[in-house]
Amino acid sequence: MWPLRETVRKVARTTANMTALLEDEPEFVFAMSQAQQWAWVKEHRPEVWARVKKAVADGRFVPAGGMWVESDTNMPGSEAMARQFVHGKRFFLEEFGIENDEAWLPDTFGFAAGLPQIIKAAGSKWLLTQKISWSQTNRFPHHTFRWEGIDGTRIFTHFPPVDTYNCSMKGSEIAHAARNFKDKGVARRSLAPTGWGDGGGGTTREMVAKAARLRDLEGSATVVWETPGEFFEKAEAEYPEPPVWVGELYLELHRATLTSQAKTKQGNRRSEHLLREAELWAATAAIRTGFPYPYEDLDRIWKTVLLHQFHDILPGSSIAWVHREARRTYERIAEELTGIIDAAQRALAGEGATPLVFNAAPHTRDGVPAGAARTPATGARTARTDRPGGGHVLDNGLLRVEIDARGLVVSAYDTEADRETIAPGRAANLLQLHPDFPNMWDAWDVDEFYRNTVTDLTDADEVAPDGDGVRIVRSFGASRVTQLLSLAPGERRLVLDTEVDWHETEKFLKLAFPLDVHAERYASETQFGHFHRPTHTNTSWEAAKFEACNHRFVHLEEPGWGVAVVNDSTYGHDVTRTVRTDGDRGTTTTVRVSLLRAPRFPDPETDQGVHRFRHALVPGAGIGDAVREGWRINVPERRISGAQEVAPLVTVDSEAVVVTAVKLADDDSGDVVVRFHEAHGGRARATLTAGFEVAGVTVTDLLERPLPEAPAPRRDGERIAVRLRPFELMTLRLRRA
Repeated sequence: MWPLRETVRKVARTTANMTALLEDEPEFVFAMSQAQQWAWVKEHRPEVWARVKKAVADGRFVPAGGMWVESDTNMPGSEAMARQFVHGKRFFLEEFGIENDEAWLPDTFGFAAGLPQIIKAAGSKWLLTQKISWSQTNRFPHHTFRWEGIDGTRIFTHFPPVDTYNCSMKGSEIAHAARNFKDKGVARRSLAPTGWGDGGGGTTREMVAKAARLRDLEGSATVVWETPGEFFEKAEAEYPEPPVWVGELYLELHRATLTSQAKTKQGNRRSEHLLREAELWAATAAIRTGFPYPYEDLDRIWKTVLLHQFHDILPGSSIAWVHREARRTYERIAEELTGIIDAAQRALAGEGATPLVFNAAPHTRDGVPAGAARTPATGARTARTDRPGGGHVLDNGLLRVEIDARGLVVSAYDTEADRETIAPGRAANLLQLHPDFPNMWDAWDVDEFYRNTVTDLTDADEVAPDGDGVRIVRSFGASRVTQLLSLAPGERRLVLDTEVDWHETEKFLKLAFPLDVHAERYASETQFGHFHRPTHTNTSWEAAKFEACNHRFVHLEEPGWGVAVVNDSTYGHDVTRTVRTDGDRGTTTTVRVSLLRAPRFPDPETDQGVHRFRHALVPGAGIGDAVREGWRINVPERRISGAQEVAPLVTVDSEAVVVTAVKLADDDSGDVVVRFHEAHGGRARATLTAGFEVAGVTVTDLLERPLPEAPAPRRDGERIAVRLRPFELMTLRLRRA
């Protein structure tokens, strides 16, 4: 509800108040998360910073959480989620010598299933959140438990049964915590986050006084001041074998935050991939040509991107001022990172007229290996013909796509598999418009009853040839949509470029793909892997997930054949199953991508204007194809002219092993850091080959520190053999000879 500059002032006031209160109240302990807040105090208020440092040294003012900000955890990509911990933990280590063992996310809107492994890989082991108590349909069955992520990592987790992250120490609140604690009887300890949030200010003298009265009051739970670390140590010791919850921690609320403020979400996605490219090409150029690796610039830009992943900025639930600033910031970031990428690539290519294609995606593309540059490949053209009855047909020998006179995809035929993708009697590329009047929080929520009313946007102003593709124009309300559907030579992928000039209010726009696939579950990409959700609604838990998050793809399959829908910037989606009523047996599984909303609060102009999206329908896709196509649509080729081809700095010989980062080590040692994971959900053996002479290899945590318990990989010169469990994340530090 305020711009970032006001947050700087709020943090200064809060820290000044809390250091004063600590001097007056000898039992009081104050914890503050988000390294960004601490950095602002250091930068802007050195006199307050001196008092804070003294209180930290005394053990009274506690850095908590070990993240740059309390970020959203659904939408940030793999590397961004890792860097939240890298930059947050490193700040507290460098400033105070404090290692955070806890992740501290009281208000974040649900937790992706890849997060436990990231917490562990950062050297942490505990998680606190309160927000899941806000779920509207199902009450979570535990307050203290172990949370298991997609790779099997388990994190000791606590939800405060006080049911608020703004506890004021009232007797009624403490009594509620004692009554509500689902694990009482086997566990005796819970945590009550105390103080004013939603604007800050911290703990008050009245709260401290109330806590003192509850220190030993007959009939009440005992209240003591402890650091987060002290609480977790004791809670885990008394309850070493709590119940286990497997998979995502889905918040049955605030589902619209996956869609609101599309340009903020696009800015985040684009920035994440530009940072990957900048690190990759700058590292390659530094080793090959002596190009100056931009340590300080990359550090600053990463922190800016991480700041904007705060759980009210990236989710789109801030005032217009915040999102206007975010758009300008993302534009500056894109310009600066593009400059770094261009300079590094030109240093690598040299001066010349040979056309080169740089491929930063983690898979070979058109013969160009990941992280390399080659002369561009050429291919046959896609045939486009008129369709009987109106419309057009695109055919490249692998996929035959029929687009009818309405501009809808009525067939996507996989020639090799002899298999139709689109459900009988249905049409894909169907834009659907819903009224959107959530019961409570406009920008935050979409309620299930929005589905009760829908308008299929089937009227077309124009369906016409456009190069090798088909151009479609539609008008509705005060808005206009222009699409280009294209089928590249040699690719089993229909690309949909969509431009929406959006001028609706309180509407929800979806893009539907009804598929002829019988699947009881589907996969959606999350950090360092993918997570399966049911397509049915057998229970209230499944029914509540009527809007969910994916990163670059969703994937459905029957044994031996599947379909992926990939995207370049959208997150929200829904997947439903319907029984056919036209006499054809079977079910239709419909994937719908959430494009745009138009809430009035807190930004009455949310998403007004022009937006551009790219999606692709990939028939015949296995999970590996979904992973690869998701990367390709997000990391396009770059073409420049130069004198020489560029060999990759690092290669991996397994499609199942995806490299998410190639960079120089943060300590300016010149070591090369490579982070990768198993992406298909099975076990993998792979050989990583360095394009430079390697003197040694170390397995590290996310902060690039050696892991003593991890055996050194087998190495034969520059060839390094690795074995990975399903979705296992690994970071290697390669010392150059």
